[in-house]
Amino acid sequence: MDNTQLHQSIDDKYTHLGENPSTYLKGLLHAKETDYWSYIQLETLLSLQNPKTHFEDEEVFIIYHQLTELILKLVLNELKKLTESTATDEKIFISKLHRINRYTQMLINSFAIMRHGMDYDDYNNFRNALAPASGFQSAQFRYIELYCTCLENLIPHKNRTSAENRIEDLMELQYWKAAGINPKTGEKTLTLRQFEKKYNNSLAQLAKNLRNKTLNDRLECIEVPSQERINLMRTFDYLYNIKWPIVHLETAAYYLDSKGDKKEATGSSDWKKYLHPKNQRRIFFPSIWSKDELKNWGDPCFFEEDNFKGH
Repeated sequence: MDNTQLHQSIDDKYTHLGENPSTYLKGLLHAKETDYWSYIQLETLLSLQNPKTHFEDEEVFIIYHQLTELILKLVLNELKKLTESTATDEKIFISKLHRINRYTQMLINSFAIMRHGMDYDDYNNFRNALAPASGFQSAQFRYIELYCTCLENLIPHKNRTSAENRIEDLMELQYWKAAGINPKTGEKTLTLRQFEKKYNNSLAQLAKNLRNKTLNDRLECIEVPSQERINLMRTFDYLYNIKWPIVHLETAAYYLDSKGDKKEATGSSDWKKYLHPKNQRRIFFPSIWSKDELKNWGDPCFFEEDNFKGH
């Protein structure tokens, strides 16, 4: 694009908006140059770690979870584009699925920071100062689920639902609610009560907005989806709902159970039962899995990881 074309494009852009192009060009004369540290708000970013104890590795713990939330935001950004757009361009769809899978692999690989980056005894001391906070309270995790699949697919006992169920009723039946119930009393834990108070309304509203518009719905409306699309969605389902929970479980077991102490999670959940994908049975796209695969969901011996590499 030469200078004449560039000037014309600028004129067209602002004229279309009902604005005077000259005003914006004059503004460029006084605009500050962009620098790296201001653009990414580096000083603010590096000031967001505020440990509650004197243990040095608590900062590792905080930074790791902040990284996780940023990666989840990357996943969410792509899911929003895939579900909100009416475009059907297969290349764009495939490209975004590749992005999502790369981000999810980052989540899996990042657990090495947790597993090998903290002192065992220090972690088991400072974690007690964090109760009742828990990774269970990550709202972005729940948002991703809602963008990916219908509420019915996130309910352990499907016979408890019917076509007449309201969104609010289906939300109460979500699989993750069980992790917020005290196994001794049957009452909701403080961890769950805090989460519901802050996020219940936004989760319910998002579920309503996404009714029949989830990523799974987009798959189901295609008569014959491409094999590449199916492979990429299978990979995402496997990475996010089997591989990542298992790595999470193994990391938790190292810190909470490896020395026979059988420690409780800070959120008071039965973490072994909650984290294992066999028990969660969170499946975003059930129609692209065989009966045997659905039956053995979460069994790492049944699913060959090599089948999910390179997609």
